[in-house]
Amino acid sequence: MIIHTEEEVKNINERFEDLLDHCTHITKPEDRRLIKNAFLFANEAHKGMRRKSGEPYIIHPLGVSKIVATEIGLGSKSIASALLHDVVEDTEYTLEDIRYNFGERISVIIDGLTKIAGVFDKKSTIQVENFRKLLLTLSDDVRVILIKIADRLDNMRSLDSLSRNKQLKIAGETSFLFAPLAHRLGLYTIKTELEDLALKYQDPKIFNEILQKIKDSEKTRQLFINKFSLPIIDKLNEHNVKFDISGRPKSIYSIFTKMESKKVKFEEIYDLFAIRIVFEPDPNTPEKIQCWNIYSLITDIYMPKPERIRDWVSTPKANGYESLHGTVMGPNGKWVEVQIRTTRMNDIAERGFAAHWKYKNNGQGESELDKWIRKIRELLETPTTDALEFMDEFKLNLFATEIMVFTPKGSIITLPTNATVIDFAYEIHTEVGNQAIGAKVNQKLVPLNHTLSSGDQVEVLTSESQRTQREWLDYAYTAKARASIKNALKAENKIRIQAGKKILEEKLKQINLHPNSRIINKLIDGYEVENKDELYLKIGGGLLPLDNMKKVLKKNTKNKWIRYWELTYSKSIQKSKKQQSKTDNKQQKAKPDNKQQQDQVIDLGKPLIIREGIDEPGKNYRIAKCCNPIPGDDIVGYKSPNETIIIHSTKCPTATKLMSSHGNLIVSANWTRHKILSFLAGIRIKGIDKIGIANSITNVISRDLNANIRKIAIETHDGIFEGSIELYVHDTKHLNNLIMNLFKINGVISVDRIENIHE
Repeated sequence: MIIHTEEEVKNINERFEDLLDHCTHITKPEDRRLIKNAFLFANEAHKGMRRKSGEPYIIHPLGVSKIVATEIGLGSKSIASALLHDVVEDTEYTLEDIRYNFGERISVIIDGLTKIAGVFDKKSTIQVENFRKLLLTLSDDVRVILIKIADRLDNMRSLDSLSRNKQLKIAGETSFLFAPLAHRLGLYTIKTELEDLALKYQDPKIFNEILQKIKDSEKTRQLFINKFSLPIIDKLNEHNVKFDISGRPKSIYSIFTKMESKKVKFEEIYDLFAIRIVFEPDPNTPEKIQCWNIYSLITDIYMPKPERIRDWVSTPKANGYESLHGTVMGPNGKWVEVQIRTTRMNDIAERGFAAHWKYKNNGQGESELDKWIRKIRELLETPTTDALEFMDEFKLNLFATEIMVFTPKGSIITLPTNATVIDFAYEIHTEVGNQAIGAKVNQKLVPLNHTLSSGDQVEVLTSESQRTQREWLDYAYTAKARASIKNALKAENKIRIQAGKKILEEKLKQINLHPNSRIINKLIDGYEVENKDELYLKIGGGLLPLDNMKKVLKKNTKNKWIRYWELTYSKSIQKSKKQQSKTDNKQQKAKPDNKQQQDQVIDLGKPLIIREGIDEPGKNYRIAKCCNPIPGDDIVGYKSPNETIIIHSTKCPTATKLMSSHGNLIVSANWTRHKILSFLAGIRIKGIDKIGIANSITNVISRDLNANIRKIAIETHDGIFEGSIELYVHDTKHLNNLIMNLFKINGVISVDRIENIHE
């Protein structure tokens, strides 16, 4: 049996020799020997194995190794690990075999690569948990991630042999996670190719159309680049700059996203390509100054577009990228982007943090890679029960574009584009975020949901009495801020639940009761909450007073619907029409015994009083289903043939018909006049001052909850408003609903009840 043909063996050996030829940075004999031994071991382990394309499997590890060596620029251990990366997963060899033959460090890398191999092949929850475990090793050896990215790139380059379904799955994973991850690690060239290849399989029609248009315009583009570059070449030579200049079209994916976002055609995109100048810097002059000097020479030739300057030399991107970008007006009225960077900057731009290590961060302390890894570890150490949510929040840490903002003392904070004040606050410190009430951005007061821009100087305003708000989750963009808010809310709710449970137990003890499931269920039903945690939470938060607990426990809570409407007759004897009107308004209560009430003949001249929340056995009415009136609606009763009073809304078409045809059977009826029995209450409200906030508050009180305002006073200072409001409410439930609705207003930070309000 022929395992590999002679031609295949020749191809394998040629590919390995090509790999060694490209390892020019590997010079020590022992390092090159390590790579050779790893190849021989992997080749033997994968003998007889083939890829879906039909080629020998070892071709894949060789491809990954070449990417690791040439496109990322890693060393001998990484190259050897790339050659061995599938051995433990796909063959009979174990991690112990790797450790015995190649040492502890390589076995650790292989272990990480083996773990991540199954991340995208199982159910989502398991995938994410594996991915989380893998990322925990990130600070130990980032090479695991770098080799995995190389593995994904080689797979994407050979995706044609897989089924359409597999292609879409792998392309989706690539665009969702691997391309942003490559970008975050500074692997721009790889990131660009991953994006293009993902688009190729996700939307082949669009991909091929853009590709063809780039090819069709290649000759014209090259002529333009030459015409544009010649004056620059002369100018740089004149100033003795050692440089290389090149022009390249933007990636297919970036052109596609620009067409989509701006809703324009291919021909309408003005910056289809960029000119890159990479120069050898003078060691005696700061690189930043040299970049700006070259930019100055170019703008002596071509008119610049000032608003399109991108200075990543003064403030590098979070992934270490450094370059000076400018846009100038070239020949024929075309805008051209020019990128200026040193050879060192270009090395980092092409190969990311792998190259960054080589320069040792120039002794400037913690590297951007270290900062990023620290952020990832913070996220990983935050427990979450939602696996997909974890993936989304991790992806937020792979943001493709960043902004640089400043603290009041001038320190730079890097955040993703679209970050808000609340994100900045939590980036400073968790407690700063938890106590934030607003901020001053460039000396102007703004709310917590204000979106920041590059160059903003931000001062967070805090208050010790501030509490974390659930609506902040709508403001937060970064994973760190969202995780911190969720943790604070959980902690606060836990404290309130415990406090509420203790308060309830003490109240029950006062009436010689012990909490049990029957009592708790009655309270849940009586106070109209979903479960016992919500019951404890509202009690602990002061939103559910227990003054009427005995009354609630005495109620028959089997039928919630019945509790809304109860019927009784007035006990008062009406001596005259004038006295009757007064009696109706006072709503004097009568409590005849059940037998007496059931036997009583209905007096059609008396108005029926329908009371909320009163348990009355033997009642002889029901609510009409055609109009379903509720407390507050104008109602009438109709005496049916079986003596039951049917309660209709006065606006109900059926009631109108009955009143016109059976007027003698119509009974006047009223709800209990609780709205007349309103009482004065006060609330204190605080938040971020903004246009329309006072109007929003009064609308909620007067329009949404139909409460009458007695007095309102609002003062503002430093962009924060504080107010006190006196108003009439029907009961504590009404007041609690009012407080909760005021909390929902964008900009409101706290709402509290004021005790001891007097007429």
